[in-house]
Order: sequence, then structure tokens, then C-alpha cells
Amino acid sequence: MTEITLSATDVKILNILQKDAGISNVALAEFVGMSPSPCLRRVKQLEAAGLIRKTVALLDRKKMGLGVLATVQVRLQRHTEVGTEDFARAMNDLPEVLSCWAMTGRQDFLLMALARDIESFGDFVTHKLLSMPNVRDVQSSLVLKEYKNETAIPVVS
Repeated sequence: MTEITLSATDVKILNILQKDAGISNVALAEFVGMSPSPCLRRVKQLEAAGLIRKTVALLDRKKMGLGVLATVQVRLQRHTEVGTEDFARAMNDLPEVLSCWAMTGRQDFLLMALARDIESFGDFVTHKLLSMPNVRDVQSSLVLKEYKNETAIPVVS
């Protein structure tokens, strides 16, 4: 992985965009002390370099009717490259799965999953995860209260 050297202006731009990706280019340029055209060029360069993957709206899951948030630990039967990749691909097709990470330790994968309610979550685990041929074991933990849920990553030069 190649590390990219960021200027102080790049750091300012990235930090502002992480807080408010909907900010106008004119307002962004003003915040970082540039004129709009060079600021837009800089943002496009950061996108081209892969530092800005995409721009999204962050929705409130509870207001969207998704009251259950859970971590799900999954152990596979077989640890072949094909079996692991098949499982990871299958997770991309499940709307309940927000995140999927391959892990070290006893569990092979850690998922972050959403559901409307406990019954829906149980259906997800039983009918979608446990019915997969390579899944050996599933353990889940429900989130009781959310104290921090941050999407911004620290950016320094």
C-alpha cells in the first residue's frame, strides 16, 4: 500500500468533507482559503487518488425502522480460499449486513448487521447465515446503547 503525502490544505479539505460532504465548493474553498476553481481541482485530485471513495448521506437507522444493531461472529466449516471468498461475496448481497471483516482468532468473520426487530434479526441469522453451507457457527451480540458511531477517520499531514 502506497502512502500519499498530504498538504495542510488537503488535510483541511478532507476533514471538512468528512464533517459535511454536502458543503458547496464555494463554501469549502472559503474555509480552506482558496478560490473555488483550484479547490475543486484539489478535491478531484483527492478523489482520483482514492482518498475520497464516495460521497454518501448518513441515515438514522432508528428513524428508518431498523431498531436492532448487532455484531455477528461467524466461523466457517472450511477455510479454503474459495470458501472464504464465497462467504465474503454472499455478505455483499445481504442488505442486513453493513460491514464484513475477515478476522484473526477463533472467529473467521465479524459482521455488523441491522434488522427491524429481534424477530427479523433471528430470521436473518437462521434463514440467511446458518443456512449457508460453509457456516459452522454464528454468535451475535445486540447493541444495547450507542455511545459513539463515527465515520470520520483522523486526517493529519
